[in-house]
Amino acid sequence: MPEFLSDNKKYYTPVEYVFSKIGGTYKMPILWRLKDKIVRYSELKKSISNVSDRMLSKNLKELCSDGFLEKKIIAEVPVRVEYSITEKGNNSIPIISALRDYGFSLMEKDGINKK
Repeated sequence: MPEFLSDNKKYYTPVEYVFSKIGGTYKMPILWRLKDKIVRYSELKKSISNVSDRMLSKNLKELCSDGFLEKKIIAEVPVRVEYSITEKGNNSIPIISALRDYGFSLMEKDGINKK
């Protein structure tokens, strides 16, 4: 496959492109937690261990700007922010599920106990 550019970055495969959008430590866990419900920032923060506010905010912003999530600001005191998954985000769930299942399978074969 020929290389291609997106956002001034060169990619060599579609898989590389996908992982630039949903890869990393936090994006897939965020999408997974939003697959069935609308979630507030504080709920996400509590449910993802070891994520800093900076990293969570950065990943949420990127997922929103890439169209995987929608951010809704509710004007009340205090202001409430809710995140929901979009159709584009929902389309990533089967891929995340397959990677998750494969990860569990590898962990089992390597003798790693899942928590």
